[in-house]
Amino acid sequence: MKKIGILFGMENTFPWAFIDRVNTLCKGKGIIAEAVKIDKIEQAVASEYAVIIDRISQDVPLYRSYLKNAALCGTAVINNPFWWSADEKFFNNCLAVKLGVPVPKTVLLPSKERPDDTSEQSFRNLVMPLDWQYMFKQIGFPAYMKPHSGGGWKSVYQVESPEDLWQKHNETGQLVMMLQEEIIFTDYYRCYCIGGKYVKIMPYEPRNPHHLRYATQPKTEGKEHEELMKVIHEYVLKLNHALGYDFNTVEFAVRDGIPYAIDFCNPAPDADINSVGAENFEWVVEHAAKFAIEKAEEQIPGEDNCTWGTFISQSANKKSVSAAPVKKAAAKKVVAKKAPAKTTKKTQK
Repeated sequence: MKKIGILFGMENTFPWAFIDRVNTLCKGKGIIAEAVKIDKIEQAVASEYAVIIDRISQDVPLYRSYLKNAALCGTAVINNPFWWSADEKFFNNCLAVKLGVPVPKTVLLPSKERPDDTSEQSFRNLVMPLDWQYMFKQIGFPAYMKPHSGGGWKSVYQVESPEDLWQKHNETGQLVMMLQEEIIFTDYYRCYCIGGKYVKIMPYEPRNPHHLRYATQPKTEGKEHEELMKVIHEYVLKLNHALGYDFNTVEFAVRDGIPYAIDFCNPAPDADINSVGAENFEWVVEHAAKFAIEKAEEQIPGEDNCTWGTFISQSANKKSVSAAPVKKAAAKKVVAKKAPAKTTKKTQK
């Protein structure tokens, strides 16, 4: 019997619907789903779950460490806790640029307050004052200032001028902020991506009250709309394949027919029926359950069953290939020691 667990906090509608759906789909298949139960966490000891869907560890460091241990011992954790711990929104934007996905112009700002246990000397590599004029010219005003890591529309500011930025930046404490170009959009979409293959494109209006943000319709029609949907679908898959997220949302603001990726670091995206609506809720429950079952069927106990994005996996493969000649050269040197009359030099690129 394989177990699929879901680890969650205050949310109620999605976790229980997910559990019920998996158990309905898996009758007689030797797979069951339940809320994760933790009574102890011991190093290098496997959990009882083949798959865990993580909905809360971004807020609970204890859970993040538990999930890393579980993943190390063979659990397929959705999303990969090692990558999730390393990722943040500014890097996402950098990667999108390299992938050819349009994003707003963005720069990174130092925190207003120094991190704990640092002094002025800790920042001697920063040139003061920073090149504010270049940044302001590059981004323009109005602009948006938001944390480089985190989500949930927390600490997001619209800034109208440099003076407005300074005033609002005073409120941000130790947060590292991004200053981002404002995209005046005609359409906006929020897209679920599950398993790197299941995509749900949803019209979305971020300016509406939270419970009405999905109660909107696209402005484009006909062939123009069809082409836009194809491009957005392509960008959603491209971003999630590179990042390696099994469960994520990507938001796009459409300006002059071009979809700009606004936010795509949402590894525990909102899936509450009261905000996403019944139709979208049904889709995410069904496809999350379907993908979790697929992962449970593929899971091999004791092995690495987490998803690694192409950004990591391709880099690792390149490093493995480039390391091979070094090992070969080292072996030749060992052989050379047996023949004192000949000498070799070991070089490193």
